[in-house]
Amino acid sequence: MYPYGSSTFTSSNGTAMRAIVSDIIRYLLLALFVYTAASKMLTYPQFVVQLGLSPLLPNFFPSMGWIVPMVELVVAICLAVPALQTVGLVASWVLMLLFTLYVGAILTVANHVPCSCGGVIAELSWQQHLVFNLVFLALNTLVLVWHYRARLHPMSS
Repeated sequence: MYPYGSSTFTSSNGTAMRAIVSDIIRYLLLALFVYTAASKMLTYPQFVVQLGLSPLLPNFFPSMGWIVPMVELVVAICLAVPALQTVGLVASWVLMLLFTLYVGAILTVANHVPCSCGGVIAELSWQQHLVFNLVFLALNTLVLVWHYRARLHPMSS
């Protein structure tokens, strides 16, 4: 089981606060992935067209239209299920890293490409999107570091 879940981590040396912060970050990641996946599926035709406009994905966009939201939902499920939270945290970190690298690549190779992200996130500029992704990647990294430190040193975490 995930060592920073609020029900499993109650030591008084700061770990209770880590448990709360970790849960908040996990729920934020879960909400982010559910929101973006649902938004992409609800606007599927527009999402696929926008993917097709990407200079980085021209040959892959038809299959990516279903793969991306499905992967986001699977990651969200993993973050929600206690037995899969570690897998969910690692998978969300990898996914956020890939999304962040994609945004960085778009910033270097394209003048104007519509964002294929869902909902209000699509309203961000590419620079704002990069910052947004980096913040979520940093928060995810923090929780993973705490998680693995607790596994390596269960008494001193």
